Amino acid sequence: MNSSSSDVNQSSSPFCLLGLGYSHTLNTCVLEAAVILFLTILIISGNLMVIFVFHCAPLLHHHTTSHFIQTMAYADLLVGVSCLVPSLSLLHYLKGLDEELTCQVFGYLVSVLKSVSMVSLACISIDRYIAVTQPFSYATLVTPCRLRVCICLIWLYSALIFLPSFFGWGKPGYHGDIFRWCATSWQTDPGFSSFIAAVLYAPATLTVCFTYGSIFRICRQHTREITQRHARFGPQGNERGERGEGCPDKRYAMVLFRITSVFYVLWMPYILYFLLESAGLYRHLVASFLTTWLAISNSFCNCLIYSLSNSVFRKGLGRLFRQLCSPCQGLGCCMEGKKGPALPRPRPAPACHV
Repeated sequence: MNSSSSDVNQSSSPFCLLGLGYSHTLNTCVLEAAVILFLTILIISGNLMVIFVFHCAPLLHHHTTSHFIQTMAYADLLVGVSCLVPSLSLLHYLKGLDEELTCQVFGYLVSVLKSVSMVSLACISIDRYIAVTQPFSYATLVTPCRLRVCICLIWLYSALIFLPSFFGWGKPGYHGDIFRWCATSWQTDPGFSSFIAAVLYAPATLTVCFTYGSIFRICRQHTREITQRHARFGPQGNERGERGEGCPDKRYAMVLFRITSVFYVLWMPYILYFLLESAGLYRHLVASFLTTWLAISNSFCNCLIYSLSNSVFRKGLGRLFRQLCSPCQGLGCCMEGKKGPALPRPRPAPACHV
């Protein structure tokens, strides 16, 4: 009789990962909901800003990597929208939903979306590697059609590798652990965790390390050759052009490298805990919460780093704010008055419609 009443009280009481092991007088559920809701607002607003700036600044489309960055922005935006589920759940607005199904779907979706970001970063590094190592054949190797096919394959691959979790093979992550069933009943599997590490974490990490290491090595070698040529023969006529071509590529690679580095710095604690917990070496629900939402916070850090590191993006952001504050508002108006390099087929600027 006492055990049944305790089970009822446990099921009716709110479940908070940060509240485990603490006194009930501490309202940790409110703190947990505030943290998740704050990250949700930052992620949604930040990635909406990135998407609008890309729409209003055509100079950002000069690099083919902009397609992958927009893919990451859309994926991170969906991460922010999906994070409304745990926020509303902690605020007791989703009492009628099936907890088991909800946490499974939420955990699967967030895992797929973050996989899209990870694979997109690897594809960006490959794209920059091809641009540096094969500059003359780059335009024929990287075409708009192949880019679209690559982006579709990224989404398909990410959706398939986490699909076995729906059929009882392991747990894709700890994103749904704000639900009691996910945290206590849905256990990780060493085989599935090893599978994810083999097909996602390891290939993406090794690809990024190899490509950016090769890019910076080639840039240093190119700079050294120019310096030696200048010391031996004096300044050449085309030396300034060579420097002008090499430096922007290196600066842009540094921007992308910063985004990639912050991604792995924020995700590495989560990946390590995921592997340790799957192997049965360490398990702590508060640690799973902290590492999981630290990794999810990267969805906002991507747009923050890009806005701070890319001057063209900052100009587009300023233009977007000016257009929003001007009498002519709307996304169509941001296409007016742009200054950039002449296009092969120039068209007159569209009229501004209110």
